Amino acid sequence: MQVQLVVNGKPVTADVPPNTLLVQLLREHLQLTGTHVGCDTSQCGACTVLADGRAIKSCNALAAQMQGCEITTIEGLAAADGTLHPLQAAFKECHGLQCGFCTPGMVMSSVDLLARHPQASEAEIRAQLEGNLCRCTGYQNIVRAVQTAQQASA
Repeated sequence: MQVQLVVNGKPVTADVPPNTLLVQLLREHLQLTGTHVGCDTSQCGACTVLADGRAIKSCNALAAQMQGCEITTIEGLAAADGTLHPLQAAFKECHGLQCGFCTPGMVMSSVDLLARHPQASEAEIRAQLEGNLCRCTGYQNIVRAVQTAQQASA
């Protein structure tokens, strides 16, 4: 089947089997490998992307369901000149990553959170990130990175 959507601001048309997951379309067909596959069961959040501005787990969505949607991946956050998105910069500055596997999903979930709740409390940040598992950081620096980005945009 043919799927048409916008990925990171660019129109995309792809011929894929009907059971193709969005994460497969992104990684295997479009070579956007920043979106990670961790669990294939929507438990870990490593595959989180934005669909029409809202965070979704791309391992749990069929590409066909995204027909006409605007998808943003971690690769689509930085400016064209390479300037990092404020959340990407904050994760770097605050050491909000270690192995980096969960980082794209954490950043994308945080982008959604701050778009909806620019003044989110620490408890709200932690609640938003509950769907993203990190085995390395203990979350403290991740929360601090979100707070830093929040303050930078205030």
